[in-house]
Amino acid sequence: MSPKPKVLLLGSIVHAHSTWNSLSSLADLVSPKATNRADFIAECKSGALDGVVVAYRTFDSVSITGIFDEELVNALPTSLTYLAHCGAGYDQVNTHACSARTPPLRVSNVPTAVDDATADVNMFLIIGALRNFNAGMHALRQGHWRGLTPPRLGHDPENKVLGILGMGGIGRNLKRKAEAFGMKVIYHNRRQLDPELAGGAKYVSFEELLSTSDVISLNLPLNKNTRHIISTPQFEAMKDGVVIVNTARGAVMDEDALVKALDSGKVYSAGLDVFEDEPKIHPGLVENPNVLLVPHMGTWTVETQTAMEEWAIENVRLALETGKLKSPVPEQADL
Repeated sequence: MSPKPKVLLLGSIVHAHSTWNSLSSLADLVSPKATNRADFIAECKSGALDGVVVAYRTFDSVSITGIFDEELVNALPTSLTYLAHCGAGYDQVNTHACSARTPPLRVSNVPTAVDDATADVNMFLIIGALRNFNAGMHALRQGHWRGLTPPRLGHDPENKVLGILGMGGIGRNLKRKAEAFGMKVIYHNRRQLDPELAGGAKYVSFEELLSTSDVISLNLPLNKNTRHIISTPQFEAMKDGVVIVNTARGAVMDEDALVKALDSGKVYSAGLDVFEDEPKIHPGLVENPNVLLVPHMGTWTVETQTAMEEWAIENVRLALETGKLKSPVPEQADL
């Protein structure tokens, strides 16, 4: 009788304990002893993790392993064939290095489990930034009611043009919520969506989205092509008084350029849930009363985090039982 395969837990299960433990009928569930990258790589090279077929990783497990770059991927045991990432965004994982490995390391994510919660935060930031609520809330906490001088009047969302950059699951969810507030939605993707998926949203060029949107929402993944896709030239192309909201990844926008655009008045206000160098925040954002800041809480709900864990565990189960993943990342569609 051959030994059970092993499943490696990188990070921790917070909610779906019973579902995770049910995997013990299929595999031995193991965790690394290492608590930092150097020790983790040494543990891999020592053979201590040989026999691991699937790894489940959380976003926070980067504190143990560092990012999944080429060095780390090539240090992993050769038995490791599947990586179930518990998150929609997977910019911490170099999918090219995973695909180039022998055998390939097949990566999955949880692409739609986060849609509702993230789009909810997205809409909160849009309303809050449009209405300039942060200035009033800050003054109130300092004991000054609306402030020593009243904050600038805000704007209603009705009839404003919302430009969604990246119309994936979160962007499409946001579209429906924004339309309930009377907003008119346009979008730009690398490729135009089928009309049924677009749901009536107008597809425009990147340049038209920048120049015609009253509010711009960033909902695209972070990769080498999207890093700083919004910087000084893009701000210059926008309407005066535009509102910017980002719930994607901090580095899709150049924060230095954003601070300058806010200071000049080009950008009326911003709503941010993500930052370039988390948990550090650009001081120019912290100091600006016209910026609504949330500390990366887009999926910070019991229901959504439970659904994310259940989805990722299902990827582990399917890998063990069928050799296939429920939701392989698009970069590996041809593997």
